[in-house]
Amino acid sequence: MEKFIKKTSNFIFSKQTSIFSSALLLSLMIVLTSFSGFLRYRVLSGYFDKEQLDIFFASFRIPDLIFEILITGALTTTFIPIYLRYKNNRKDLSVNISSIINFILLLLAAFIIVTAIFIDRIIPIMTPGYSAEKTKIIIDYSRLLLIGQLPFFVLGNFLTGIGQANKIFFLSALAPILYNLSIILTTVFFFQSFHLSAPIWGVVLGSFVLLLIQVPLISYSDFDYKLIIRKTQGLKDFIRLVVPRTFTIIVAQIDATIDLTLATLLGGGAYTIFYFAQHLQLLPVSVIGIAFGQASLPYLTEIYRDKKIEEFKKIITDSILNLLFLTVPIALFFIFARTPLIRLFFGGQKFDWDATVQTAITLSYFSVGIPFHAVYYLITRCFYAIMDSRTPFFVGFFSILINTCLSLLFVFLLKLPIWSLAIAFSASISVNSVILFLILSKKIKGFDFLGIIYSISKIIISGVLSAIFAYGTMKLLDGLVFQTLFTINVFFLLATTSIIYLGLYLFICWILNVKEIYLVTQLLLKAKEYQKRITEVYTQHE
Repeated sequence: MEKFIKKTSNFIFSKQTSIFSSALLLSLMIVLTSFSGFLRYRVLSGYFDKEQLDIFFASFRIPDLIFEILITGALTTTFIPIYLRYKNNRKDLSVNISSIINFILLLLAAFIIVTAIFIDRIIPIMTPGYSAEKTKIIIDYSRLLLIGQLPFFVLGNFLTGIGQANKIFFLSALAPILYNLSIILTTVFFFQSFHLSAPIWGVVLGSFVLLLIQVPLISYSDFDYKLIIRKTQGLKDFIRLVVPRTFTIIVAQIDATIDLTLATLLGGGAYTIFYFAQHLQLLPVSVIGIAFGQASLPYLTEIYRDKKIEEFKKIITDSILNLLFLTVPIALFFIFARTPLIRLFFGGQKFDWDATVQTAITLSYFSVGIPFHAVYYLITRCFYAIMDSRTPFFVGFFSILINTCLSLLFVFLLKLPIWSLAIAFSASISVNSVILFLILSKKIKGFDFLGIIYSISKIIISGVLSAIFAYGTMKLLDGLVFQTLFTINVFFLLATTSIIYLGLYLFICWILNVKEIYLVTQLLLKAKEYQKRITEVYTQHE
């Protein structure tokens, strides 16, 4: 039994040794996290209609804004490089990291107190299209999430950062799955008594679980927490680097808030449609783009610090092509299989056919930006690895201006429905990624642009040709073979179509000699490696 416990512990706290193995493990866990998240959405759409879900999702806007400013703007991009800088000196590491954590927690307390006081004035400005009754419920839920969810979430994500800095990813990836399960279980078991409040309390419980499950990471780090805030070099560098990134996040969150405001003016349920389509679009972006970005930051930082510029450039080029090889066919699949996908993920009893169609259309416009969105996360990490957080801010600010202007044009002048906001988003993220790539190329003295364009062209041709054939096959199978009145048949339709599509895509890539096809072989070999490790943990014990 002791041997079993030891092997299990070794597996959970094992450190990854390469970007690819880290990204693979992160991708696997993000897939599980994402599907648990979509199971949560399907449960919610089975218990609540789209107008009730407007209230639920809108209640997260203010807590999410604060969380993004304090954590996404600081932790994943600045905290990890500074942690790595002091990692070899336990005393300096503990003093610097404790000061950073306590500084953020102090800011968090100030944000929560001020926002909780003034939230009844902020929410009505953000949701002008909602009734007074609907707005009052959003205010109450937002205040509860501020106090009950946010502190646990912030502390949990600091532990995530410590785990990633030490290249330990398993527990941090498991935590969000337990978070989603908490929301699902509270909804199912307490819906009758608490109605829409049930999933809200599930969020509070899930946030606590997310923190609790990661506490053991402290024992496997070189960090000793201290209740201090000292004006250390690490804290000064953190503030200097995080300010431009924080402004980038603030601008992005203003943009997301504008999306909410505009959605409230487009009728009941419009925000839920937008929210569902956007989060389904984020599934491949999270599984592939964010996983590569999170996994690459520690390695890119070390390589650039050692001044291995050619190796740095090669990793970036290979990673971008690998990302496009994986995301271009997914984007095309999301476009031609949009309606069955929405039915599968969100087809709850309360989610009607009109909502399904509108969400599917919105998803197809979001999907155009999937490859650019995935690449964006990698390129921004490249800038953070070279300690440049200013450039992503200015480029991000410019792209968000494009998004906002297009959104206002579509809604107020052209009177377009909710899917128009997805067009604006895809256009802005595409511009953002391209500009960042060009600036990065100038900073590190060039990429092989002709080689990259040539490889991308072959990937796009392979994806388009296989998508045309797969779409025709799907239309033929729908009704003729699978009666898609039932969800299980929708699943079999999508599974059959995706297998045909994937096989054809890989075959055309092989014909066109797309070198990234060998990534599939690497994935299979790595999958076997992890399968072997998992098997050993649960079979070799006494």
